[in-house]
Amino acid sequence: MNNDLNQDPGQVWGQAPDRARNRVRDRDLVVGLDAGGTRTRAVLASAVDGRVLGQGVAGPGNALTVPVPLLTDHLTEAVARAVPEADRARVVAVAGGFAGAAETAPDEPGRLNALAALTAALRRLGIAADSVGVSSDIEAAFASAPGAPTDGLALVAGTGVVAMRISDRRCAVTVGGDGWLLGDDGGGFWIGRSAVRAALRMADGRGGPTTLAVAVGGALGVPIETLPYAEARPFGGPAGPPDPAGLGGDGGLGGAGGRDGVGSPSGAGGRDGLGSPSGAGGPDGLVTPSGAGSRDGVGSPRSVSGPNHAVGPVSADASASASASVSASGVSGPAREHLPAELEWSPDQRAAYRMRLLPAVMTEPPIHLARLAPLVAEAARHQDAVARAILDEAADHLLEPIRALEPRQGERIVATGGLLGPEGPLTALLSERLKALGLTLDWVADGCRGAVALARLGHGGSPPSSRTT
Repeated sequence: MNNDLNQDPGQVWGQAPDRARNRVRDRDLVVGLDAGGTRTRAVLASAVDGRVLGQGVAGPGNALTVPVPLLTDHLTEAVARAVPEADRARVVAVAGGFAGAAETAPDEPGRLNALAALTAALRRLGIAADSVGVSSDIEAAFASAPGAPTDGLALVAGTGVVAMRISDRRCAVTVGGDGWLLGDDGGGFWIGRSAVRAALRMADGRGGPTTLAVAVGGALGVPIETLPYAEARPFGGPAGPPDPAGLGGDGGLGGAGGRDGVGSPSGAGGRDGLGSPSGAGGPDGLVTPSGAGSRDGVGSPRSVSGPNHAVGPVSADASASASASVSASGVSGPAREHLPAELEWSPDQRAAYRMRLLPAVMTEPPIHLARLAPLVAEAARHQDAVARAILDEAADHLLEPIRALEPRQGERIVATGGLLGPEGPLTALLSERLKALGLTLDWVADGCRGAVALARLGHGGSPPSSRTT
């Protein structure tokens, strides 16, 4: 059967050649990918105006931590879901933002892995795009901001944490993104681990009372008879604590490591960044926070120093205050309303709690602790002093990579990852710290819009971080 694509442009419906060629170009398609530590999302869009025409989601896409064969499978699945088979011949350009990939060097391992997997996935699907581009998930997220900016700072705060200075849509400087073992301080993994540590410290007497002991224990399957405050369950009554899969990814906790994190399985935030403890989120695959946020937490002031008004050092007093709060021996203020007057937690119950909690943590991949981050946000919303101190310290940590990039006053900062979304638990805390520096955050859900923009640039020329195949 004939159609516009298999005829000479000058012979389509009797139209003039120029008009016919425009009609054919109007049918060109591009694909943008956001591949983070917990999921891979593909978007099919018009090459002319960027209209979204299809979407697909698959498994993790970190180019350093996911083996290339498995990464190829995930990319194939996501693109196949986004692009109907009948439309695959119309795809003219593909661009992917990958956690763990960068343009720091031609032989950078993550970039090579991503390009190899993406090329193989497209070949498997019969997509012969003229341009195939690979960038980091953070570069793609930065390009997702309104106006598709070319220069500024990018921050991913999801499972992990990473920041970049972007110049001409390329990464010029990277700070952080070292993964959960060596870095990602302030990210979803760090927050989740802090929750478990606070619960263990309360159980053995090193730390003060916190409802996190109940929330963490419930989330990890600790028997209810070993939990403190058994008669005054602060989260959800007998049904137990809230579902821990709530902060976004890779677009969420994903991402920087992402969303992954935003690091993290991505080691760079993505969106496990930023992205997210897998699976949570709305119909478009974007994970949203649990609605919790310590909006009343006031960040300590920061100084402006240096010739470029760089962020000054984190206040030693503020850091000491946060540490002291986490290990405080008691709970004060409104938090008392959510704790019994007398703590009924016997030595035997405490020992049993620790005996059950430790194996529950140790038998899972460490990165799964990021799933507990929403419990800290929820506890902070209910005025738990220990949880609020954890979030306050996390915001201090997020300031560190920004400070290292020496931002200029008024410079644009594009953020992604569930910790800094519209209802993210660290949004208000970090914004307060940045306000004194004349800095504000522009938040984007993930890098898909930016990847589409980069693919469209690739169709018209040679986009950043791309290779023509």
